[in-house]
Parts: sequence; structure tokens; C-alpha cells
Amino acid sequence: MVELRSVKKIYKERTVLDVPQLCIRDGESVALAGANGSGKTTLLRILARVLRADCGTVTAPDDVLYLPQHPYAFRGTVLDNVLIGAKEEREKARQLLEELELSALADKRAQSLSGGELQKLALCRVLIRPCALLLLDEPTAALDTRGTELVRDALARYKTQTNCTLVFSTHAPQLAAKADRLILLRDGRIDAHGGTPAGTQERP
Repeated sequence: MVELRSVKKIYKERTVLDVPQLCIRDGESVALAGANGSGKTTLLRILARVLRADCGTVTAPDDVLYLPQHPYAFRGTVLDNVLIGAKEEREKARQLLEELELSALADKRAQSLSGGELQKLALCRVLIRPCALLLLDEPTAALDTRGTELVRDALARYKTQTNCTLVFSTHAPQLAAKADRLILLRDGRIDAHGGTPAGTQERP
């Protein structure tokens, strides 16, 4: 279970995240929506433990994978990049590249990819490994409709295979629609909780 209680993050006297309580069940998929600056990235970074909350408690699995909003490539080929940390998974790496329509670029230098190609590569690099909690920050921001569909389907397969808990921020309606729950953030606060009124406790 993922749970936040009385979590706040403050930058230069401005509260950028204020979550009295949030519970996410094991295996649930949750989409975070809201305008830029609404707190989505801050929430994901706190869950990923790359950012510490100023107060409150955060309960989350130790086995976490996090894909930041701005993807990057390491030196080497596209295939080399996918295999980082998963050297024995060559067949799975090629399968992921095919699913995201990158197989023709497997031997290309990764740092020469376009923004959309790089975003799909970064996702492959994450999806090659199982985890208990998968955190994605705008995983389709640089993608067209076709690319977004490919990511949506890849995430669905990954969830079926791993039964992980998935939390992601997105502006893509077709991606958010596939989540079990939609959380709308505004000015760092939960403004709406899917079909549940904001502030209502979610039972694990």
C-alpha cells in the first residue's frame, strides 16, 4: 500500500504540496492530472524518495522504479540503453523495442534519438525490470497519438505481468482513462479524487 499522511513540501515559503491523506491500494493504477505547477511532479518525486517531504509520513514499497519527466540517454546504442541493469534480458529488451516501435533503431546511437523516440526508449529501460511501485512523470508528453497508444498498451501489459502499483502524471486523456482512479491536483492540493469527493478517506 502507498499512503501519505499530512505530507507537505514548501519551496521558498510557498507550499507546493499539501496532502492531508492519500491511500493507494496495492495493484491500483492512479493517474495524476492538473495544470503545470499543480504538484504532480513533486508528489511523484516524494514517492520515489528523490525528494524529501518537509513534514508528514510516506509509506511506500522499497521496490520502486521512477521515470522522470525529462528522459535521457546513456552512451551506446538504443539496445545497450535498454539493457542497463538488465544484461541478461536481451530477448525481453528486443520485445519491448518492438512493442514501442523502436526495433529498427536498436543499433542506433541512443543520444541521436528524437524527443519522442527518447521518451519511448526511457520507458523501455524501466519496463524491462519488475517492481512493486512504478512512478511515471508525463510518460507521453513528447508523443503523438500513435505513440501514446503504444505506451498505454505497454503499461497495460506490464501491469498484468507484475501486478505493480502504478502512479503516473499525464495530460493525455486516453492514458488517464485507463487508470483505476483519477486524482486532480490544484495548487498542491487534491482537488478531486476520481468519483470520490476530495478529502474522503480511501480504504486500502
